[in-house]
Formats: sequence, C-alpha cells, structure tokens
Amino acid sequence: MALPVSPLAPKSYPELPHIAGVRFATAEAGIRYKGRTDVLLAVFDPGTVVAGVLTRSLCPSAAVDWCRARLSGGTARALVVNSGNANAFTGLKGRDAVSLTAKIAAEAIGCEAGEVFLASTGVIGEPLDATKFQGVLGEMAGRLSSAPWMEPARAIMTTDTFPKLAAASCEIDGVSVQLSGIAKGSGMIAPDMATMLSFVFTDMPIAAPVLQALLARHNQTSFNAITVDSDTSTSDTLLAFATGKAEGVAPIESLEDPRAEVFGEALGDVLFDLAMQVVRDGEGASKFVTVTVTGAQSDESAAKIARAIADSPLVKTAIAGEDANWGRVVMAVGKAGQPADRDRLTIAFGDIVVARNGERAPDYSEDEASAYMKGEELEIGVDLGLGEGRATVYTCDLTHGYIDINGSYRS
Repeated sequence: MALPVSPLAPKSYPELPHIAGVRFATAEAGIRYKGRTDVLLAVFDPGTVVAGVLTRSLCPSAAVDWCRARLSGGTARALVVNSGNANAFTGLKGRDAVSLTAKIAAEAIGCEAGEVFLASTGVIGEPLDATKFQGVLGEMAGRLSSAPWMEPARAIMTTDTFPKLAAASCEIDGVSVQLSGIAKGSGMIAPDMATMLSFVFTDMPIAAPVLQALLARHNQTSFNAITVDSDTSTSDTLLAFATGKAEGVAPIESLEDPRAEVFGEALGDVLFDLAMQVVRDGEGASKFVTVTVTGAQSDESAAKIARAIADSPLVKTAIAGEDANWGRVVMAVGKAGQPADRDRLTIAFGDIVVARNGERAPDYSEDEASAYMKGEELEIGVDLGLGEGRATVYTCDLTHGYIDINGSYRS
C-alpha cells in the first residue's frame, strides 16, 4: 500500500537539465515490488570519471563492497540501482549477485564489468536474485534516454513518499556547466557518509581525485549533517559521475585551480538540497527541525552535541507533540559527552530564549513557546558559551507514523 505523501514534501519538482554523456532507463524487474519500477540503468560515455563516499558501517552491503573496490579506478561506464532488496548480509550469494549483475550490465552496453557501479536498497538479509536482470538490462540498454529525470528518481524509492531531485549550474570558462542529482532515503537515516542512495551527474571535465575531494568535503555539510532516526544504513552510497562533455571547458586538474571552488559550490548546492529532501521525507515526519549549536570548544564538539539533540527520541517526540519541553534539550546536551557548563548554557526555540545561564529565562513565556512549536519548520538553538565551535544538524520529529511504517516493513 502506498504511503501518504509527507506533509513536508516540495510543492513542485524541478525540471533537471540533460547531462551530455548520460542516458538512462528504468524497468520493473520484480525484485520485491509489484506494479512499479525497481531498477535503474544509467549509461555514461567513455571518459566519464567517478567519485564516491560509502557507508562506514561494518556490515556493508555487497554493492558497497563492489563500489569500494572499484572507485580507485576513477572511471565508470554504467550504474545499476535496484530497490526492494539491499543485498546486505547475504554472504557469498551477495557477492555472486553483484558479480552477475555487473556482468549482465557490461554485456548489455559493451564495457568491462569493473566499469559498472552498483547500488541496492531495501530489505536486509534476503538474497538478491540477479538472474532477474537477465534480459531486463539488455532491453533497457535499447531504449536509453536523457530525460525525464523523474523516472530514475522514482525507480530507486523504497519507503520514500516522494521522489528527490535537485539541479544546479555554474559558469566555468564562460560556459554553463550543469549538475543533476537524485536521491532516496526516508528511514534508517543517520549517515556516516551519505544518505542511503544518492547520485549526481555533471558534464564538467574534472579529474577523479579532485571530484573525490570536493564530494567528500561537501558531503560533510549535507548528507553527514542530517538524521532521521539515528540509524546508519548498510547501503549508504553517494556517487558522482562527471562526463567531461561541457564544450569549451578546460579540465580541472587540481584543487588549487580557483574554478574548483566554483564547481564545488554548485555540487554542494545539489547535495544539500537532496539531503534536506531526505529529512523532509523522514518516515512519519510532520516537522522539519534545524538544530544549531554555537559556543562550543570546537566544531567537532558542537556537531556531537547537535546530533545528540537531533537524535534524542525524547526531544523528537516532544516536537511531534508540539511541547516546548526545553528540559529535554538540556538532557541531550548533558549526555553528549562533550565539554559543557550548565551555568553558561542558553537555549532558544526560534527567536524565543527559553533558558539562559543555567536556568529558565526570566522573561520566558510558555504560551509563546507553545505557539512556536505548532509550526512545520522549527529551529532549536543552543549556545554553550565556551568557545567558537559551531555546527548545524537537520532532523525531523518522531511520530506514531514511524512505528507504523517500520513495524510492518517486511509484511
């Protein structure tokens, strides 16, 4: 049964630009879902470079292992993504499945299996029957197209209630360079690299090591700055593919090239947009929450405190109940294991200061704070008064809907 669309979903979807050198198709392979597409094949022109950031979970999926072993090569000709089955914790069967999938894809488009990148999302522990791709990928290879991007975005969804798409452009050497990205993610979101699955495509000519460095840098302030439920997926995969087809643009070969910063900002915009959409589609979510910690001894310390707040079930359920229970924020700060001084602590909900110098603010108004909590987009601010460290983490509330979705995920 289809889930109701998140109340935080975008009101409209962008028309993503064609990326020269990228074509794709989707199909129904019957992996788990009935009556919907569940496989994506993207094909890249020769010379396409790839970069990626993968989960640091110690129980990674077979597809993650496959990609990790091939990222150092720096080139890609195809991407195959399936939804409905994560191919994680599947032992030798999982490794055989990724090998067969890559072989089938390589034969379908005429490349080496090692140039095929893979990603899977869905149920953990169920063997993936890669023979279902036999014939399907070959048929898809015969009808590749450069649009519309909505089809790939839908094909990679699991418990997502809406497709996630983002685009950006930047001017390099007087030429408009294009970036298009898609993502999926709704639950099991506390990335230790990226969201469950996200893919960005660009026509920028850029060396693989430079693309890798920029992807890792901007991942930190996008996918690594979000949490839905504090759980890190076995399948987290963020891949970027650069075809180099932007005409009249000289390749970026070094991070010292000032154009790298310009392109990196556009890449960061796409990643941030996609990451925020993942939070807005958090399973059962009704509120989007920004948690900002300032005055910490370091940025790293601020990030750990912000995540302790954003991950706290007590904080998140209070938000769901529109309860201005700032005592739960105090609790989360105190449990984070980071330097903090109770008597210097300031807490605010939006512009409303609720606590200052270790106690309730003298001018605190419960009615004002409660009225603020009824909004769909909320901000929690914490200042520790200890230093210059700061960090922001984005999250959502925790409602009965989360239990309903996850209590019946496999049934």
